[in-house]
This record gives sequence, structure tokens and C-alpha cells, in this order.
Amino acid sequence: MKTLSYYQHLFRKTSLCSVALMGISVPLMIGGLGIRGAKAQFLPPKPIPVPTPTINSAPINTAPTPISEGYILGVGDRVQIDIFNVPEYSGPNGQHQVSVDGSLNLPLVGSVAVQGLTTEQATEAIKQRYAEYLQRPIISLTLLSARPMQIAIAGEVQSPGAYTFSGVAGGNAMPGATPSSGGLQLPRVTQLLQMAGGVTSLADIRQVKIRRKQPGSAIEQIISVDLWELLQAGDLRQDISLRDGDTVYIPTVTDMNRIEARQMAVANFASSSSQPISVAVVGEVNRPGTHSLATSQSVPLPDPENPQQLMESSSSEGMGVFTVTRAIKTAGGITAMADIRSIEVRRFSRTGTEQVLSVDLWSLLQEGDLTQDIVLQQGDTIVVPTATASTFNQSDDVAMASFSPDTVKISVVGEVMRPGPIQATPNTSLNQAIMAAGGVNQSRANRKTVELIRINSNGTVTQKTITVDLSQEVNDQNNPILRHNDVIVIGRSGSAAFQDGVGGVLGKLGPFNGVFGVLRFVGILD
Repeated sequence: MKTLSYYQHLFRKTSLCSVALMGISVPLMIGGLGIRGAKAQFLPPKPIPVPTPTINSAPINTAPTPISEGYILGVGDRVQIDIFNVPEYSGPNGQHQVSVDGSLNLPLVGSVAVQGLTTEQATEAIKQRYAEYLQRPIISLTLLSARPMQIAIAGEVQSPGAYTFSGVAGGNAMPGATPSSGGLQLPRVTQLLQMAGGVTSLADIRQVKIRRKQPGSAIEQIISVDLWELLQAGDLRQDISLRDGDTVYIPTVTDMNRIEARQMAVANFASSSSQPISVAVVGEVNRPGTHSLATSQSVPLPDPENPQQLMESSSSEGMGVFTVTRAIKTAGGITAMADIRSIEVRRFSRTGTEQVLSVDLWSLLQEGDLTQDIVLQQGDTIVVPTATASTFNQSDDVAMASFSPDTVKISVVGEVMRPGPIQATPNTSLNQAIMAAGGVNQSRANRKTVELIRINSNGTVTQKTITVDLSQEVNDQNNPILRHNDVIVIGRSGSAAFQDGVGGVLGKLGPFNGVFGVLRFVGILD
């Protein structure tokens, strides 16, 4: 059994030691050992070298920033206190929880107030209390588990509000995480963004602000975070750890950079495409109105080095993003009178202001400008205007684009085997349409020329005579690509017209006279 002479080297000459030196038998309670001495034996104090140990405590904040970020203790935090060379107060006996009054109840020294102190400040406060009993006490304090932390987020996120995190030793701060070996893991900015549904496409991730209360002061600390540096340079210092009571604000971008917006859309803290969004598509589309875009309708962003992907309709079921072309496709595709150069995306920010983004899908088709295919978010409105002018020989790239209708209606009338409307793919040529109608009537048809009638976007009608050559490949002169609501008129040969006693195919249509009669007959001008 150890006597007082052993502890005399560690304890100062306090009133407790003074009693022992008088030769009075006193009980000693050291770390719960319950040592009671007989008559105290005292020896002259010997100088004891105090080593400088390396204290193994995991760092609380593993994300360095230009501003110091000590963890602030509060009610419910559980800590480990180790006192060098005093095992009775260390190890399992050194685990304590901050009580409801914000203090730690420690052996020998009693209650020590730590609420509102950083771990470093609390360590110093405990050291000062034990200095009354120990010579040069060496104390380490480690946070074992953090109290539930409430953090608020506002601005350009899908679900702003307050969120609760539970920090645990060695585990992830996200709810449901499994602890593992290592230090305390606290929630970080990107984790909070993920819980809040991700940032919107109007988020200014270069100017993220964190407001943090300072212990013992009414002044708040403002921390600036540039998440764009995290995306571009992998700067983990920007993804700082958060504290209880922090408020994170994501401002609205004043001038959206479309290239950056597309890169941000695939970040792990962007809005998730696993949840459907509702957008409105109005104007020159076949099914205007509100449409829901689900994950099965999302497509991966096209490869910039493969513009052919812009022309193709993907059926990918994997992760992707919702874009303007996907929304137009869901709305049945554009009509023949759509002005794809002047499409608008109208979007409201979290502050209630409306932003209008211009979209030129013609540049997307002709130049592969992927920035025109804007990533959509919940509540967007896409406006497809009516073209004010059109030319008959306009490029047929639009008809083959992924945002065009799956089928087009083409009418073939006159001397064919099966006259009437047919449903065809958007890139159907004139020769293919004639063959789909059963081919020309060999005994009655004019096999040299046909009439192609088209309604222009400005409401006018264009009629063009085309020399027929069924062996021709697709070309603008003899075998052009057809568009929705085109009409092909197969006339009669001279002998057939003479036998019928009428002058031309239009006379055979009875009350339908001229070009407009044909259009009414096929249902275009109904």
C-alpha cells in the first residue's frame, strides 16, 4: 500500500499536506482508491524530473482554414481527460459528460465550467484547477462524442431550413453513419448541402458565407468559402467543418456562367436527379403544359467531343440531369413553326426575383454549343416562341434533333396506291413517303414531277415542284427531308387527265380547289 510519501512528490504543501506533516493520521482519497494512511511518514522532497510527453489526441478540426476553428463545448458533449502520471484520473476514469449546467464534475477539484469554451480553453481551465493540487499538471482533453448540433442553411438550396447532426468519434457526422477508428468527424459544408437537397443552378458557390457565434462575445464570425476551388482544384480547405449554431448562406449568382453551371450540376452537392421535377413547357410544342421529369427521362450530359449525341434520343436509365432538350422532348417535341433560336427559360430565385435565360438550340445543333442546353430545376418555365420568318430550304438538322417529335404527319394525295395521311419518322424523305403510300399508280401518275406543299412558320404556304427520281439519295433538289404537316401531291399523267376529262389532280378533289383545298382535305387547315 502506497503511503503519503509517494504522493508527497506530486502534491504541493496545501492544507491537506500540512495536516499530514503534523503526524495526524488522515484519510486520502486518490482517484477513488480509498487509500487511508496510518501515521504519515514524510521524507525530504526529492526533485522529480518531469518528462515532456507527446499527448496523442486526435485533431478536432481536420479542415484548416485561414481562421481558427476550435470546437466549442456544450451540454451533452462527452470528453476524455487524461492527466500525465496520474492513471487514477485517466483512461476509463477520465471520461466525463458536460452536465446540464455546462460544467464537468471532476474528482478532487469538483465542478469546472466549460460550456462556451473551446477544447483548448477548457483544457487550460482544468489545468489551472488541478494546479492547486499537482505540480505542473500535464492534461489532455479529447472530445469523444459531440452533442447533437443544429445548423441552419438558407439561400439557393433545394430545401433550406435547420438540420440536426450527431457527431461521433471516428464516424461520419451524417445521420445513420457507422463509427470507426479515428478522431471525431464533424459535419462539413458539402454534407450539409447534400442533406438540404443540393444547390440550385442559380447558386453562387464562390461566395458561400458561414456565420458563427463567438464564445463570450455578441459579435459573429463570418467565414467565406469558395466551393468552386473545391471543384476545380480539389481544395479541401474550402469544405470546412461546421459547428453547433452555424448558419450557412448560399447567395444567388448575378450573372450565371453556363459552363460553370453544367460542371456544378454533376457535383456531389448539386441537386439530385433521383427526384422528379416539374417544369412548364409552353409555346410551339406538341403538348404544352406542365410536365414531370423523372430519373428515367434524364440523360447524361453529352460528350463535348461527340456532337452526334446531340441528335440522338437517349433512353438512359442512369444518373443524369434534366435539360431544356429533355423537357421539350417530354412535351412532344417542337412544332414546325417553332423558333428554336429564341427559346427562353424563366426561373425564380430564392429571393423571388425572376431570371430569364436565353437558349439558342440552333447553335447547339450547328456548332455543338452545349452551354445552350441549360440544366433545369424545379419550377422552371420553358417558352418556345413562334418563328416570324422561314425559308423553304431551311436545314433539316432540326427534324433529326433529339428534341423533335418522335413522329411527323405527312399527307400523300393524288395518284398513289394508298392516298392519305401517314405517320413517319422525323427524317423521312420524299421518296420514302411515296413508298409508304404504296408507290405511284403506274398507269395514271405523272412520274416525272410532284408538288410539295408546306406551311411556313409565318402562316404562308410554299409550293415547290420537284423532279422525282426514286433512286436518288437524300438531297434538297430531288429527295428532300419532309417536315410535319407536309403535303405531297402526285399529279396525273396527260393521258389520264384526258381520259378523266378534267385538267389536273385538283379537279378530282371536287369542292376542294387549289392549294388551300388540298390542305383542308388533309386536315391541316381544319
